[in-house]
Amino acid sequence: MKRHRLLVLALAIALSACGKSGDSGHAKGDQAKADSASAALKPLLISSEDVQTLGLSAYSSGPVITGSIQPEKRADLRAEVQGVVLQVLKENGERVKRGELLVRLDDSAIRESLSSAEESARAAAQSFEQAERQFQRIKTLQAQGMSSIQAMEDAENRRNNAQSELLAAKARAATARQQLQRTEARAPFDGIVADRKVSPGDTAQIGKELAKVIDPASMRFEGFVSADRMAELKPGQTVFFKVNGYGQTDFEGQVRRIAAAANPNTRQVEVLVGFAGSEQPGVAGLYAEGRVQSQSVSALMLGDGAIQREGDLSYAWKLKDGKLHKVAIKLGERDQRLGLYRVTAGLEAGDQVLRHPGATLSDGRPVQFAKPSAQAAAAASAASAASAASAASARASAPRES
Repeated sequence: MKRHRLLVLALAIALSACGKSGDSGHAKGDQAKADSASAALKPLLISSEDVQTLGLSAYSSGPVITGSIQPEKRADLRAEVQGVVLQVLKENGERVKRGELLVRLDDSAIRESLSSAEESARAAAQSFEQAERQFQRIKTLQAQGMSSIQAMEDAENRRNNAQSELLAAKARAATARQQLQRTEARAPFDGIVADRKVSPGDTAQIGKELAKVIDPASMRFEGFVSADRMAELKPGQTVFFKVNGYGQTDFEGQVRRIAAAANPNTRQVEVLVGFAGSEQPGVAGLYAEGRVQSQSVSALMLGDGAIQREGDLSYAWKLKDGKLHKVAIKLGERDQRLGLYRVTAGLEAGDQVLRHPGATLSDGRPVQFAKPSAQAAAAASAASAASAASAASARASAPRES
């Protein structure tokens, strides 16, 4: 019996301890909820610089244009004769002058052909001179009656044949000289070697690309526009675009030409855009994207920093009645030049939104504007005192009526 009483007493003590620990856990949970609620109700201190008041602004819209930066002056130097590459005198990125030698091919066989053609031309010239002298002698004898007309005609035929052989030999020599010149690839204009295709020892077949030369001062934007928007395109329109590799730099250009036929694969229309200013990329082939400014409208514009995105939805934090409100908004096209989005729904002109909202904001949280700092107040007081002193000085220097 005594042992039974001890067991009941121990069980009662254990149940009492569990009850206390449970009450303690509930108390801690309630305290955490209270702390969270108090934090949510605590006013958020902000300054006037943190708030943006929306208003209507000019927004330039138009079709999107995508493409790449390409030089207008570019040349692919190809082998015009077959031969082994002996020298490559320029590397990628090196500047060249017009007429400067870039690649030299083996010309030994062509030089032998040239020597043979020139020797044949000299022999043909001697034969022609001899036939000419023979014809003149017979012509003189025939005039004196000492030679027949048939002999004169035969001499004239030999002279004409020798002349034809001379012209053919000169043509072969000229062709050999041209072939010799074609063993040297020279720069067609001042520019930069963009792509070297061969190395010494390579065998260059006719038509093989040897090097590519571009003029970096002739860059342009070669882009494509959807055929659905081609009716909005006109020469002379302004284009704002960004180039991959140049960060947030905005480039400006103008539409030069619009292709008369769409691309057969993408069904897009090619548009050539020239740079409006002196600033332009010095590297060809970079991806570029922008917008043709075909029309200007008034719209609400919002910066990317003021927009919070959750999946496909976009939100902004609006200030109203001293509290924060999370508002769902709809965005339209992006102005490439300003980097702002067009707000089509959710906000109105005059609404105040946070410029850079944080991730810990809660809907309905009170907002309180921070008071100016002591330094700012002192500066304002000094400015006011200076203004009052200036006004007093002006009154003292003014003439009095007698």
